[in-house]
Amino acid sequence: MNTKIIKLAGIACLTLMLSGCDKDYLVQEPTQFINADQLGGAIVKNPDVGAGSITGIYATMFTTGTGGTDSQQDFGQKGYDIYMDMFSADMALSSSVYGWYRARVTELQAPVDFTQLENYQPWRYYYRVINQANLVIESLGGNDFEPEDEETQHVLGQALAMRAHSYFYLTQLFINDVSASWSSPTLPIYTAPGFIGNAKSTTVEVFTLMEDDLTRAIGYLDGFNRPSKTQVNKPVAQAILAYVLAARGDRWPEVVTLTNEAMIASGATLMGVDNSRDGILGGFNDVSSIGWIWGVDLNDDIGLSLVSWWGQMDYYSYSYAALGDNKVIDVDLYNSMAPTDVRRDQFYNVPGDNFLQPLFKFYDADRVHFGASQIVKADYVYMRYAELLLLNIEALARSGQDGPAQIALADFVNARGVDGTYVAGLSGQALYNEIYKQTRLELWGEGKSYLAMKRNQATIKRGPNHLSFVGVEMPFDDERLTLEIPQQEIQDNNFINDQN
Repeated sequence: MNTKIIKLAGIACLTLMLSGCDKDYLVQEPTQFINADQLGGAIVKNPDVGAGSITGIYATMFTTGTGGTDSQQDFGQKGYDIYMDMFSADMALSSSVYGWYRARVTELQAPVDFTQLENYQPWRYYYRVINQANLVIESLGGNDFEPEDEETQHVLGQALAMRAHSYFYLTQLFINDVSASWSSPTLPIYTAPGFIGNAKSTTVEVFTLMEDDLTRAIGYLDGFNRPSKTQVNKPVAQAILAYVLAARGDRWPEVVTLTNEAMIASGATLMGVDNSRDGILGGFNDVSSIGWIWGVDLNDDIGLSLVSWWGQMDYYSYSYAALGDNKVIDVDLYNSMAPTDVRRDQFYNVPGDNFLQPLFKFYDADRVHFGASQIVKADYVYMRYAELLLLNIEALARSGQDGPAQIALADFVNARGVDGTYVAGLSGQALYNEIYKQTRLELWGEGKSYLAMKRNQATIKRGPNHLSFVGVEMPFDDERLTLEIPQQEIQDNNFINDQN
């Protein structure tokens, strides 16, 4: 990206300081260098400061160490996408030389041991983003502020959407079953900057906050022409709200409406089947792809290298994936694809070999040879058209609209090289299962299978190319598939400590 991203990275450093970069935990005052009043005053003098602090939130999404550790698994949103893909069993660690993800993620040690860093990192990361969003919101006038000018509305709308986005992922990663814990205390809520320690709120209270934030954000972002796909705009906010309502499991007609509106307004389309930047064999490395709705343009000025999503996933980057820590598609999921399904071609496949690395789905554009690209310049995708389309189809089916769901699903599988006539014979649970499978196949490696697993209350079973738990069935609410509130928070937050 250019000078804008260089500027973004600089602002990120300031924003991370605002959030407390030292190793003390969330009880430390994150605004020791600048408080909300100071930021508000700066915004009055220079409105770009408000937008700049929002830019810092987006930088946090790809900055290393934002989970509060120096682990090479700690690199922002895409790091937790890997956690979730592995917990869902769709991503297998088929070989392990360096040990990343093996014991505490793929062997599921972290979800049953709150002392492990894999609990701490996402907790710290998402509450860091929440604190940054709260700082912006308070600097503009607080949670009840109703801005009149468009520029302030657009900044506030983004901050509200990003706060809700973080709370959503916390509900998915740290609550076993949303519906079963609806009235139970589960997560602390913070709506002002600084963490003084709050008791856990109920799940319904967290969802109410998310819905309120996103409803306001959608209104404030109406007419916002974002300068790049890095920023949240109205369709992205609508999509986040659709995910929130889908996770509830009782608001499907609204999910249909939200995803329909977001798909239309996004200007995106379904990616094709070629190896161009707009095709599903094109490497998923260019944010300008017509199929991407939200993502970030990375280049060598930002300086990401081994500690990154590409450093864990891409055979052609300077990466663990090139040298023995192979992340592959679950062989049973792969074999569930029809022989004509073009998504088979996204994976390296030799008959009789379960290697199945995504050599032809995710790759650096240069693709010189394995491990060659040492500085990350391939982009990160956070959201694309296909996931909204599949969520829309799921919502149609769940709201009793089997006919429209069947037509849309048949069109979708046809676009992936599969004769979709079989879909007309599916209804009820069989239709739900097929939509779930297509979601897993289409979005493999993008961090969305875990969300679908929880929505569908699925039972997972690992295929033979995993290193552990092969053939073991686990329901979605198994304690081994949901993280624990980390030890540090339990120790430092007396209100949570008292609640147990």
